[in-house]
Amino acid sequence: MPDPSPFHGLSAFPITPADQAGRVDRETLARLVERLCEAGVDSIGLLGSTGTYAYLTREERRRAVGAAVECARGRVPVVVGIGALRTDEAQALARDAEVAGADALLMAPMSYTPLTQDEAFEHYRAVTGVSGLPLCVYNNPGTTHFTFGIDLLERLSRLPTVRAVKMPLPADGDVAAELSVLHGRIDLAIGYSGDWGTADALLAGADAFYSVLGGTLPRPVVELVRAARTGDAVEARRIDASLAPLWDTFKAHGSVRVMYVLLETLGIATVAPPLPIQPLGPAARERIADALAGLEGRS
Repeated sequence: MPDPSPFHGLSAFPITPADQAGRVDRETLARLVERLCEAGVDSIGLLGSTGTYAYLTREERRRAVGAAVECARGRVPVVVGIGALRTDEAQALARDAEVAGADALLMAPMSYTPLTQDEAFEHYRAVTGVSGLPLCVYNNPGTTHFTFGIDLLERLSRLPTVRAVKMPLPADGDVAAELSVLHGRIDLAIGYSGDWGTADALLAGADAFYSVLGGTLPRPVVELVRAARTGDAVEARRIDASLAPLWDTFKAHGSVRVMYVLLETLGIATVAPPLPIQPLGPAARERIADALAGLEGRS
């Protein structure tokens, strides 16, 4: 039986291939989406941080959503990131995603002036008021520099379309303890990101994992998630260990930069990250290629 929402299992986050003018390459994006559908991911996280949503105009985001939804054809739910600095912009992006056929929304509280907890709540309340699509709260302090308090998460969980939260890995590594606290206060599907914590989070009982690697190299991540969700800790740890060299490159260079190298190494496309992000140099590329070579036959 399928999961009851797009916020369970493996949500795979592809990059959004685009030229240096920010024009989205719909054909390459469709190839990535097709890979994810064929691999059996549980949802596609379009226009997340890996998808460099903050670097794209509203028009290009619309083009990306259209390409992904057209390719997915209902086979896999498409969850669309709608983060924006202004509330009215986020509302417009929510409407665009719904019109284009997205299945769900994902929103981070982008800001320049640091937001208060009340300001973040009003931002989410306003956006949920313009779309009936289920929404996942995107808690990503590493990029937004905003930290959700438990009281704010509890308030957000009462909004009618807020159904999930995407959490960073806890600093102390104790996912089970954090899940216990969260489940005691909020009735939401709770997922995590930070790929090296995939096995730990799912074995501890998380509902979902939001994966960067899964967006480009889905098959081993699908295997890892399935093993962990069925409680096969031995198999989950084995797969996790085989992926450890790639996790190390994420930590050393940033996962987004690594994904652009993987895309080329796998022969899918040659695309540069949006400036001012710079492509990785030869030494890093060689390290990534070596890590990938250890997964021969599983890419």
